[in-house]
Amino acid sequence: MSTFVFDAYGTLYDVNSVATATEEAFPGYGDTITQVWRLKQLEYTWLRSLMGRYEDFWSVTQESLAYTLNTLGLQAGPETFDSILDRYLHLTPYPDALEALEGLRAAGHQVAILSNGSQGMLDALVKNTGLDTALDAVISIDEKRLFKPTPEAYSLVAEKLGASTDEVVFVSCNPFDTCGAKSFGFKVAWIERVPAISLQAEVHSGQSLEPSTMFKVLRMRMDELNLDPDVRIHTLLDLIGLEANA
Repeated sequence: MSTFVFDAYGTLYDVNSVATATEEAFPGYGDTITQVWRLKQLEYTWLRSLMGRYEDFWSVTQESLAYTLNTLGLQAGPETFDSILDRYLHLTPYPDALEALEGLRAAGHQVAILSNGSQGMLDALVKNTGLDTALDAVISIDEKRLFKPTPEAYSLVAEKLGASTDEVVFVSCNPFDTCGAKSFGFKVAWIERVPAISLQAEVHSGQSLEPSTMFKVLRMRMDELNLDPDVRIHTLLDLIGLEANA
C-alpha cells in the first residue's frame, strides 16, 4: 500500500475558478486580478517563511488580494472584498479529482491532502465540494508555521499519517511544490496541466501576452533546479496503479 499525498490549490482545485467572482466584481479586470492575486499569494508564503513572520494562508490570501486591488487602482468595499475571498472556500475541483481519489482509496491506498491552506480553509473547501468523503486526512502546514516548500512542511506527512518517505507519492501541479517534495525525498508525480507545446503556441501566437499566459510561463512549467519529478502525468487518473516503490 502506498500513501498518496496531494497538494490542494491547482492540483485538486482550479484556482482560476475565482475568476467568476473577480470578473463579476470588476468587469474586464477579472483575469488580471485572478493571476496577479495568485502570483502574490504564493510570493507572500515564501516571503513570510523566509522572514520568520508567519501568518496563516487566509491572512496571506487577504493580503495578496488587497495588494492586487490597490496596485490596479480598484476599490472594493468590505462586502465585495469578502465575497471575492469567499471563492477560496468554494473553488471548483478539477473533473478528474474525485474519481482519482476514490479510485486510489478503492485500491487500498491512503489518500490525503498536504496544503499551505489554513486548516479552517481546507476543511471548509473539501466539505463544500464533496471531496471530504474521498480523503483519509486533510493536513495544513499551520502547525509548523512554515509554508511549502520548506522541509518542515513535508515532515508532517510522517507525523500525521505514519508513512515513511519511501511509501509516499506526492502529487502536485505546482513546480515549486514538486521540487520541494522531491528534495525532501518523496517520490513525486507532477501533473502537467499546461503542456510545453500548448504554452509555446500561446506565447508565439503573435498576440500580446494575456495575464493567464504570463502566469503559465512563470508558475506552470517545471523549474530548472535538477529536481525532476519521478512521474509526469496529464490527468489525475494516471495515478491509479502507480506505486511508491515502482
